[in-house]
Amino acid sequence: MKRTIQLILGVGFALASVFASAQSNPAQVRSWAAGCANCHGTNGQAQPGMETLAGANKDDTIRKMSDFKAGRRTATIMHQLAKGYSDDEIVAIATYFASQKR
Repeated sequence: MKRTIQLILGVGFALASVFASAQSNPAQVRSWAAGCANCHGTNGQAQPGMETLAGANKDDTIRKMSDFKAGRRTATIMHQLAKGYSDDEIVAIATYFASQKR
């Protein structure tokens, strides 16, 4: 029993470590943000008619994404996509787009 608990805790700590390193890895954050390119353009520089994310206020983007995720804001697809990201991933993505030039 003690060995099983140690194994479970070890796996949990390993997964937490992998997750934490992915969040601080700029390549991983760029990869998450690349999923937004279909609608919001490469690096968040959208075509007319779509919302530009490049240079957007980080806190506004976090709020919008959180609202989509919680169902407080409706859309054709964003409310579904936002549910696929953790709160920490949303912060990382918003930070990435805020740092891009408009």
